[in-house]
Amino acid sequence: MELTLLGTGAPRGLPRPGCPCAACATAVGDEARAATALLIDGALLLDLTPGPAFAAARAGHSLTAVRQVLLSHPHDGPAMEVPAGLPQPGRVADGRELALLDGHRVRAVAVDVPGTGYEVGGPEGERLLYLPPGAAPAGLAEGEGHGRGSGPYDMVLLDVLGRPDALARLRASGAVDAATDVLGVHLDHEVPPGPELHRRLAAAGARTVPDGTSLLVGEYHAVPDLPRRTLVLGGARSGKSAEAERRLAAFPDVLYVATGGTRDGDAEWAARVSAHRERRPASWRTTETCDLLPLLEGGVRHEDRPRGAAAPAAPDDSPLLIDCLALWLTHAMDEVGAWDDGKWAAGGERELRARVDELVAAVRGTRRPVVAVSNEVGSGVVPATASGRRFRDELGRLNALFGAECEHVLLVVAGQALALRG
Repeated sequence: MELTLLGTGAPRGLPRPGCPCAACATAVGDEARAATALLIDGALLLDLTPGPAFAAARAGHSLTAVRQVLLSHPHDGPAMEVPAGLPQPGRVADGRELALLDGHRVRAVAVDVPGTGYEVGGPEGERLLYLPPGAAPAGLAEGEGHGRGSGPYDMVLLDVLGRPDALARLRASGAVDAATDVLGVHLDHEVPPGPELHRRLAAAGARTVPDGTSLLVGEYHAVPDLPRRTLVLGGARSGKSAEAERRLAAFPDVLYVATGGTRDGDAEWAARVSAHRERRPASWRTTETCDLLPLLEGGVRHEDRPRGAAAPAAPDDSPLLIDCLALWLTHAMDEVGAWDDGKWAAGGERELRARVDELVAAVRGTRRPVVAVSNEVGSGVVPATASGRRFRDELGRLNALFGAECEHVLLVVAGQALALRG
């Protein structure tokens, strides 16, 4: 089954007409994208882009053999012109199947926004799923199965950046696995084109291609290599936590490990914690702990449960997001008495180093995907107190040791993620 992407952009295209933003200004060449439209084996057209005949011609195809045109979402702009010779566009009712004479079968998939997703099966058993802009499949539950076929789709095309939770749902249901070719479409100007676009898609295990690209569904393509361990560094309000959360937004069953705890009577700290919670996907679990070793070892689930309740015995390999190492270090230094010069010299330094080494060893051996956040504090002024300098030095050492065990290390500055490794 051959798929040609006549467009890969949002419904208004990229750049948006008349938009002066930086993303639109740099969307030129291969980064300019018409509204998403898919041509399958020259016979089935999913969605219409302005000038579809010209778009097909640029891709080396003709629309003369198209026998069915299906729309996935309402068109809010001017009436779409249907080129002469093309069938009138239509929609398939949710759950209904359409059999085409050339051997393709199309099933309409319910989504959670106005519109329809389409599962397309090819004559040789290949299967792809196409979702409209801003949509996630409706009604999927973990392990419930999907569609007519068994196993994951060969290819999935969806709004990865706009709805990363849709990809997480598909992964949780088994519709997407590590071999599924995930393509980001409906690309808009919220993310700058070029390296940043491709970096964000790769972090979600997805990719994109220029308009006019033809692909064989089911043919092997290099799926982005997802790191098991990532360290995200940055200064205060740099966007490091948002970057870390974004890297796991397309994955199910994430466990968010908050190491800061609560601070009675501190309204400003409570507001910070609330803002972080509201930003996380509703499907994520949260635990407040500095006991990271059992989590990294994956022996048990640490989730909110009544005090004294038995922990599940099954190992847990769901992703961890640890926010943040600086607060973990503060807790560890509290416990070993690191702020007191006498206790520090009498064994506190040795005990802290042992705890850091245990943490680093657990990171090296973990089988869980881990994204950890930490502060980069070594570039500012020298702290005025001995305890402040001690904390700065120990955090720098922890960051260096932790980062050495990670496949990816990022430094976030002014909301921009710079790759230091990976």
